[in-house]
Amino acid sequence: MRVALKLAYIGTEFHGSQIQPNVMTVEGELFKALRNLEIIESPKSANYTCAGRTDAGVNAFEQIIAFDTDKTNLAIPRVINSALLPTIWAWAHAEVPSHFDARRDAISRHYRYIISGEGYNISRIREASKLLIGRHDFENFSRISGEKSTIRTLLRIDARVDGDVTKIDIVGNSFLWNMVRKIVTALSMIGKGLYDNDWLLQMLNPDIYEEGIEPAPACGLTLMKINYEKKIDWIEDNYSIRRAGLQNKKLILRHRVIAEVLDELISHE
Repeated sequence: MRVALKLAYIGTEFHGSQIQPNVMTVEGELFKALRNLEIIESPKSANYTCAGRTDAGVNAFEQIIAFDTDKTNLAIPRVINSALLPTIWAWAHAEVPSHFDARRDAISRHYRYIISGEGYNISRIREASKLLIGRHDFENFSRISGEKSTIRTLLRIDARVDGDVTKIDIVGNSFLWNMVRKIVTALSMIGKGLYDNDWLLQMLNPDIYEEGIEPAPACGLTLMKINYEKKIDWIEDNYSIRRAGLQNKKLILRHRVIAEVLDELISHE
């Protein structure tokens, strides 16, 4: 039987989602848990697929994976979470067709970036974001260099101020390496008044204009949702959701204390 899972993770301590030798990754920890629980023998034999890679430091609220298993009674969030680090947790599962591919069957991805700080003109950001909607060549917004097509389609960009942070939601059919974070850099510079919309239009025409920009820090980016054309009947695990919530509340409190300490250190006279 083929099972799909919704995974969330805090990416700070991981060198990305995709398994790599000699470094800690989300898939590395996940595969270890699935093998230790005897849910799968190996990713290859289980026909494992993942909706998409996330870079080092990037977070996820709804990463989708799928694999074949005959231990469906064990392939549920609360069992899998018992063998995972607290910074990775499954929170929903579903039985899916045998041909389901978490990556190829996805029709769009939704990312959210959170910018901390003031001084951003939200109206400028919103106007500039309209220029990015649709099908464009995003070569200037990626780290790809002639290896594959850099044409992508963005379906939606929303920007809003929420307290002392700015949240930018970007939905597209698929994304290039660093593409979302470089788009955020561009929109941030326009929001600060450093560049204008004419510059952004130039950036969308890499045949005649080339400029490298740094990606925004990975810690602000979260993979929010993977969308599929066919409905999947997800079963959410309320116990796993509550447990993750309690664990993360402790983490929030710790970071608030660290933030206060740092503020005292830099403001003390």
